[in-house]
Amino acid sequence: MFADTAIAGIPLVPSEEEQLLRETVAGIAGRYGHAYFARQTAADEPPTALWDELAQAGFVGASLPEQHGGGGLGIAALCAVEEELAAAGCPLPMLVISPAIVGSILARHADPEQCERWLRPVAEGTARMAFAMTEADAGSNAHNVSTVARPDGDGYRLRGTKTFISGVEDAVAVLVVARTGTDERSGKAQLSIFVVDADAPGLERQHIPTAVRAPERQWQLFLDDVHVDADRRIGPEGAGLLALFDGLNPERLMGAAMCTGIARYALDKACAYVREREVWGVPIGSHQGVAHPLAEAKIELEAARLVLQRGALLYDAGLDAGEASNMAKYTASEVSLRALDRSMQAHGGNGLALEYGLADLWFVARLLRTAPISREMVLNHIAEHTLRLPRSY
Repeated sequence: MFADTAIAGIPLVPSEEEQLLRETVAGIAGRYGHAYFARQTAADEPPTALWDELAQAGFVGASLPEQHGGGGLGIAALCAVEEELAAAGCPLPMLVISPAIVGSILARHADPEQCERWLRPVAEGTARMAFAMTEADAGSNAHNVSTVARPDGDGYRLRGTKTFISGVEDAVAVLVVARTGTDERSGKAQLSIFVVDADAPGLERQHIPTAVRAPERQWQLFLDDVHVDADRRIGPEGAGLLALFDGLNPERLMGAAMCTGIARYALDKACAYVREREVWGVPIGSHQGVAHPLAEAKIELEAARLVLQRGALLYDAGLDAGEASNMAKYTASEVSLRALDRSMQAHGGNGLALEYGLADLWFVARLLRTAPISREMVLNHIAEHTLRLPRSY
């Protein structure tokens, strides 16, 4: 699979390269397992040991250009990495944020000096960057971003508030989306993208407590006249919206990969349990009431994996991947929750016991039904752009 076969079509069986990548990542993740993920989460600490081992093996930057320290394999490879991690019980949201979103934007829109300064450490996994677009009053409407960047001498001053920004506590910098103008005809924001150091003067953060059990925490960011030099703007002024989609489609695809991995993890746990758990002298997996819900989830999982694969290959081929990326995120997030719920149900009361490693992943899967784009906005996109139905919002 991966970039060299992206235009030819979707391969029905993994290539030797993909199979080796998956086996290697699964081997690394398996040495840590869900117990490690749960310990780091409980301690409010990042999964540094796992991240560093993945980085040393070249997997963190698998999708990014070789000339800037990446693997050059495209987003399909990074999706495979994320899926295998999640299938081992170690879903890593920071892999979505730093190399997939930030890395993809930098790779396509930063100049060579900016790439060496910020993309290389992201690709090599030696530094992490967060991404800040979401605002309380903008929601899914990027045109309504109110954070502004005004010219100031040799750079800009940023003022505004961002919300639900992940992983800032472990990031060296944040890629911030801000308004640098307004289109006079449409009234829509003209957006630009800036690199802001995580410890920049005027940048403050406040933790947002959530029910999600993951190492990365959620933050509200306050930018109070944060000064950035002109060389921290990525791409031309006002052209940030188009650049955003080079990061948002990978975000959707990687979210889908995390979901398919969680679904695989849940089904593996369920099947192992119902093969061995006996009631009235027979394994409970022999009962259709237990087996059929798991079989349905498996069918839906394989369908979601195919949609994900198509989206990743389209993106790597430089083709329009918006429809497929949204479909992948939708189908994978739905089956992830369904597989996890059915696995918990098959475990009975044990499904809620933390030692079985299922219940603590429920809110991770539930988050991915809402973020990075809600299922309702996916349906809006497909209705309008695929089915050519009248715009509903």
